[in-house]
Amino acid sequence: MWRKTKVKGAFENPSNLQFVLYITRCRLGVRVLQPQNNLFLLKISKQMDAITGSSLHMIKFNDEFSFSPSLNKISSSISKFQSKFSCMASSSSISSAAGVTQPLKLTGDSFIRPHLRELSPYQPILPFEVLSTRLGRKPEEIVKLDANENPYGPPPEVFEALGQLKFPYIYPDPESRTLRGALAEDSGLESEYILVGCGADELIDLIMRCVLDPGDSIVDCPPTFTMYEFDAAVNCARVIKVPRKMDFSLDVQRITEVIEHEKPKIIFLTSPNNPDGSVISDEVLLKILDLPILVVLDEAYIEFSGLDSKMGWVKKHENLIVLRTFSKRAGLAGLRVGYGAFPLSIIEYLWRAKQPYNVSVAAEVSACAALKNPVYLEKVKVALVQERERLFKLLKQVPFLNPYPSYSNFILCEVTNGRDAKKLKEDLAKMGVMIRHYSNKELKGYVRVSVGKPEQTNALMDCINRLS
Repeated sequence: MWRKTKVKGAFENPSNLQFVLYITRCRLGVRVLQPQNNLFLLKISKQMDAITGSSLHMIKFNDEFSFSPSLNKISSSISKFQSKFSCMASSSSISSAAGVTQPLKLTGDSFIRPHLRELSPYQPILPFEVLSTRLGRKPEEIVKLDANENPYGPPPEVFEALGQLKFPYIYPDPESRTLRGALAEDSGLESEYILVGCGADELIDLIMRCVLDPGDSIVDCPPTFTMYEFDAAVNCARVIKVPRKMDFSLDVQRITEVIEHEKPKIIFLTSPNNPDGSVISDEVLLKILDLPILVVLDEAYIEFSGLDSKMGWVKKHENLIVLRTFSKRAGLAGLRVGYGAFPLSIIEYLWRAKQPYNVSVAAEVSACAALKNPVYLEKVKVALVQERERLFKLLKQVPFLNPYPSYSNFILCEVTNGRDAKKLKEDLAKMGVMIRHYSNKELKGYVRVSVGKPEQTNALMDCINRLS
């Protein structure tokens, strides 16, 4: 199909021409064939959405933008779409006003999707090996309280199971049947509702890939787990932020307004929330579930809250997904095992889209072994909850720290009395004690301390007192 489209603005520098395409529920391939004055000949191949049949195009020319619901009519309004990500197409050569063909220079990054070239990488916590080198200390000399890991590690059955692996050279079960069966017994939810991933992080990305079209929106409620915003950017989605209130509770009224007017597809909620440790009440969750949006409830820290998981709710709420992990509860952060409970109407499509061998043999064997010792898991949980209460009382006594009550295995502290939160983190690191500092605006003056063993709490408080 050939279309001739007039573009607003003067045709001043054809060699710098870029054609930028925004996609809404359709796939569109575009090729710039020949600029002629202010006219462009475009060859278009498109497959329209069978339901809406809608598409949206945008042309970027000399830094001027025009949007069009069709290629016949150009609109100058960009405010509604300014945060959408673009897919870019260009010709292998383009003619200048003098008629001389100028080949475009080919570079490796020209193959990368344009929105990924602007993506800031996720900032993970440094592992023991790197910390050891940077701090000049042995790993066992470092008090690591910056990543909410379980300091007690997994049950002894995990080490035994790993030492007895018989077939590590055979691909793992793509359906993780043994583990899903064990999780069904552990949770009381039938295995057909359960999907296992390489950490809950993989499931967050998988959900987005299955639900979001480029340009769709999610709702994020900062401060919270930053992986939601990161994965949205990777998946070419727009993030609508509804900040939490001063006490870190959700702004339900504002969430409702955003969902009504912006029509986002997914909202991500964390309970207990990382980094403050607050929980979402059943009343609030039910209000949000009544809204026309897919609710992803991240329960990575639910074991430390004393509350029941909402996994069973997916059987009666078609718009609810619940995510869990073995990283905190079972001390398997290094083996990457997460899982989720999904309505049957949703899980079918995640099965189709997931990588076939996403959970390794070692990971599945370890998770199954951990579930065989619920007594150990309960004992470790109780120890961490008790240490959390002790740590909170000790931090409360520090004149420049204001700790927040937590239902998780960490405590968020506001740094007060003119102290600098980043410097506090750096000073403790020099002493071999690692805590988490945040650079984002919501938490610039805060630090987060993971709950460790009693001796780790003692080392932390000794260093803090030396800085007082």
